[in-house]
Amino acid sequence: MTAADLSILLQEGEGTTLEFKESLSPTFAREMVGMANTVGGRILLGVRDDGTVVGVRDSNTLRARIQDIARNCDPPVQVRVNPFGDVIAVHVMESDSKPVQCSDGFFSRQGAATQKLTRAEIRDRFQSEGAVRFDLAPCPRFVYPDDFDRNKFDTWLRRSGIVSEARIEDVLVNIDVAERANGGLLFRNGGVLFFAKNVRRFFPHAYITCLLARGVDKVHILDRKDFDGGIVADIEDAVRFVERNTRTAYRIEGLRREDVPEYPAKAVREAITNAVMHRDWFVEGANVFVEVYANRMEVVSPGGLPGNLSVADLGSRSVRRNSLIADLLHRIAFIEKAGTGILRMRNESRDLRCRDPEFEADGFFTARFWPAPEVREATGAPTTTPATGQVTGEVADQVTDQVTDQVRLLRVVAREMSREQLQEAVGLKHRGHFRRAFLLPALRAGLIEMTVPDKPRSRNQRYRLTPAGRKLLTRIKESDR
Repeated sequence: MTAADLSILLQEGEGTTLEFKESLSPTFAREMVGMANTVGGRILLGVRDDGTVVGVRDSNTLRARIQDIARNCDPPVQVRVNPFGDVIAVHVMESDSKPVQCSDGFFSRQGAATQKLTRAEIRDRFQSEGAVRFDLAPCPRFVYPDDFDRNKFDTWLRRSGIVSEARIEDVLVNIDVAERANGGLLFRNGGVLFFAKNVRRFFPHAYITCLLARGVDKVHILDRKDFDGGIVADIEDAVRFVERNTRTAYRIEGLRREDVPEYPAKAVREAITNAVMHRDWFVEGANVFVEVYANRMEVVSPGGLPGNLSVADLGSRSVRRNSLIADLLHRIAFIEKAGTGILRMRNESRDLRCRDPEFEADGFFTARFWPAPEVREATGAPTTTPATGQVTGEVADQVTDQVTDQVRLLRVVAREMSREQLQEAVGLKHRGHFRRAFLLPALRAGLIEMTVPDKPRSRNQRYRLTPAGRKLLTRIKESDR
C-alpha cells in the first residue's frame, strides 16, 4: 500500500469492502467474517469511522492476535496483514467455503454495516445467487485503456469527492472496479457498466427503455427512448424523461412559489436507481423499463427480488444483489443507507397525498406510482379513482374557466397539421416547451391524435382532433359567446 492508496481509501469511506476500526475491538471477528461471506475487503486498523487516522502500534503480538482470530473462524479466514505508517491494513479474502462463522454467529456485509444472519438465511442466499456475483466477475473482453471512457470516470470521481494524485490505474484498483493481472488491468463487470465507452458492446441488455403511453396500456405509444450511456447517465436520462413527460403544478406559500410534481420526484429517482442497482444482470434479453401511463407510472426491473426476500420484507430488510454497483452509486450519493429506500418512497408519496406505491415481484420487480390529486386538479387532467386507479370522467366534462395550454392548442387545429405547423400557430419558438406543455398533454388526454400512430417519429406524422377534442372545442366556443 502506498500513501496515495491510503488517501484514496480514507476519502472513499466505509462500504461493502472497506471498514475502519480504531483498534482490535471485540467485534473484529464479525467484520472479518462479514467480508469473507460477501466479497472480501480491507479492514483499516487505526482509523476512526469518519476517516480520521488515530494510529495503532504495530507489533508481532498484534499481528498474531489478528491471525488467531482468522484461524478460529469456521472455516478459517484467509488474511494478509500489511502495516503502513500508523495504519494496519488487514486484507480479508472472500471465502470459497461459505458460509463462515465466528463465535458470535454468521455475518454478512450490507453496505458499510455488518449484519447478523442465521445459517439458513446465508446458505439460501448463496444458493439462490450462486458463488459468482455478476458485478464482481471479470470481463476479459474489456481492454484497458482502449475501451475505457476517461470522461465518465472523471465525472464519477468528481462527484465522489475523492481527491488524489495517484495514477488512474491505482484508483480503479482501490475502488474495486479492476484488478491487476499479467502486467495490466482486468476490469470487472461492474466497472464496465460504469466506465466503458460502449457498454452495450459487452452487455447488450444494459439500457433503460422509457415509454410514454396515451392511455392506460401500451396500445398507443406517444414517445419512446432507449438510454445506454452507462449506469449513471442512464439513471439521470430516465429521470429527465419522467420530468419532461409528466405535469407540474405550483402552490403559493407566503411570497414563495413552490413547484408540485405530478409524481413524487425523489421516490421515482430512488425507484429507477434501485431498478438498475438490484436487477439480475444474468437475465439477458431483458432490460429496465420506465413507463408513464395516463393514470400511473411504473418502473420494472428484471429478476424479481434478490435472495430470499419477499414483498412483505420491503422496508424492513435489505439484500444487495450487486454490491459493487451499490457501492459505486453510494459513493456519488445516488443511494443512501441500505433498507431505507422503500420507506422514503412511501413517505414522499404520502407527502404529495398520493396513494402509497405498490410493489410486485414475479420474475420481474415492479414499483408502481400514482399521480398527485392536487396536480391533476390544477392542470385539468383526468383524475383516478382511489380504489382502482382507472381514469374516470369524460374529458369533455372537465372544462374549467381557465384557458389552459391544451385549449390554446385545440383552437388552432383546423385540419391535419404537422408539429411545426401547430407550434407556429400557437406562437411558440421553443420546440421542447411546445411538446412538453401543449402537444403531449393533449395527446395523453385524448384530445388530439396522430395520423400515423404506429410510427410516432414518422416524417409524415400529422395531428388532428379526436371526437372528444371536437366536443370539447364546441363547448369552449359556446362558452365564448
